[in-house]
Amino acid sequence: MTTSSASLRRRGISHRRNPIFHRSQIHILQTLNRRQNPTVAAASTKLTVKSSLKDFGVAAVAAAASIALAGNAMAIDVLLGSGDGALAFVPNDFTIAKGEKIVFKNNAGFPHNVVFDEDEIPSGVDASKISMDEQDLLNGPGETYEVALTEPGTYSFYCAPHQGAGMVGKVTVN
Repeated sequence: MTTSSASLRRRGISHRRNPIFHRSQIHILQTLNRRQNPTVAAASTKLTVKSSLKDFGVAAVAAAASIALAGNAMAIDVLLGSGDGALAFVPNDFTIAKGEKIVFKNNAGFPHNVVFDEDEIPSGVDASKISMDEQDLLNGPGETYEVALTEPGTYSFYCAPHQGAGMVGKVTVN
């Protein structure tokens, strides 16, 4: 007795509907089906499908969680301009770990830049090394400026073109 792909599909087994199956796995299942009782073969096949899907699901969830945790532990995104168009950093007051990257991302109301106030950063930190030049601007949506702060303390920053409108922020580095 031979088992065709059509026969396997009637039993709910298809490499098209179950992308976990590779053609070589289907060939193995067909070979087993030829040798076994059809009832036993169907039960064995269903067990294999469930096991493969379960293993795949566990691996996918674990990989996604690892990526999410690694990404969140390494950087924080700060929007330049709020979703409603307000001239603001979002968030405008936050805490990070020493060495964590801050990604300032142009969102709305641009042009923007990021300048750290030399009078409101930890002593010994050179504001010019962590700031954008006041004449440099992020002009388009999605443009970014990244900085990693390594000295613990409180840092105040502002957008030079919109400082008078209240576009200021503060980050605490632990």
